[in-house]
Amino acid sequence: MLASINPLGERARGNRWGWTVGGYTVAAVAAAAALGAALGALGGLVAHGAGWRLPAIGGVALAAGIADLAAPGRLLSLRRQVDEGWLSRYRGWVYGVGFGAQLGVGVVTVVTSATVYAWLAATALSGTPLAGALIGAAFGLARSMPFAAVARVRRPDDLRVSLRGLAAWAARGRVAAAGGAVALGAGCIVTRLG
Repeated sequence: MLASINPLGERARGNRWGWTVGGYTVAAVAAAAALGAALGALGGLVAHGAGWRLPAIGGVALAAGIADLAAPGRLLSLRRQVDEGWLSRYRGWVYGVGFGAQLGVGVVTVVTSATVYAWLAATALSGTPLAGALIGAAFGLARSMPFAAVARVRRPDDLRVSLRGLAAWAARGRVAAAGGAVALGAGCIVTRLG
């Protein structure tokens, strides 16, 4: 995505990068918050009482982190990608919104991390639409953060350097995200038990 939606590519297509990324971010946050609210509401219908929810969320995060550390990228997933043909058919903010909504919820395209499934479970386990929406909004915002890596790209060399740097850090980033999920999960469990 960053190789396609960056300041150089947007300028070449006659679009403003800020509008495209802004549309993406708003749509990613809104779509994930809406899905989170719906799942939180459904989770609230399943069982009442909050004493078990935090350890359950912790268990899901812990399991997702361990899965990503043990067998990265081996997940059941759709094999669907966003339609890159939109880049030449629509204005930047239109495909920004379309891509943001799809990638913001995380599961309508290829899933590469178990933490994507963990956020869905966490919203349902939260038990309320508000908590689910907040968890979802945070997830959608996190899905928009990679664009910051190419924000200062002005020349083709800048883009190559940025993408090479991201590729070099990808494995470390996956391990750090999985480790973060393990730490968050363990923290939720210990907090409740302590």
